[in-house]
Amino acid sequence: MKSFLKKINFTGQSGLTDLGYLIIRIGFGVLVLTHGYSKLVNFDKLSTAEFFNPLGLGIKTSLVLAIFAEFVCAISIALGFFTRLASIPVVIQFIVVFFVVHGNDAFGERELPATYLILAIGILLMGSGRYSIDRRLGY
Repeated sequence: MKSFLKKINFTGQSGLTDLGYLIIRIGFGVLVLTHGYSKLVNFDKLSTAEFFNPLGLGIKTSLVLAIFAEFVCAISIALGFFTRLASIPVVIQFIVVFFVVHGNDAFGERELPATYLILAIGILLMGSGRYSIDRRLGY
């Protein structure tokens, strides 16, 4: 066990750190993607009057922006492709969801958006790690 722990560099980037980035990035991307996918396949139903219009941009515009953040950007994050850039719309999306859409709800109902917001901010700050398309492209 001691020899294993000595091989891990706790003060800098290690293979395990990059593996952690990969797991967080893929897990987060897939989980958020499921929300975006459900909005995408139910676009017609949601765009009539059912979807929340928190910023007054119109129901369809709000829905398209949510799908972009939760589907397109989530795929990009999971792949590690322009990860930091893709995380910006996701951070904005979950700020709106947490503070506006669920702003008056009990914290228990706001836990999931809070978790997604925290993870999205972390990904924005950390980047994609070694195991990503970004790294292959030199970003």
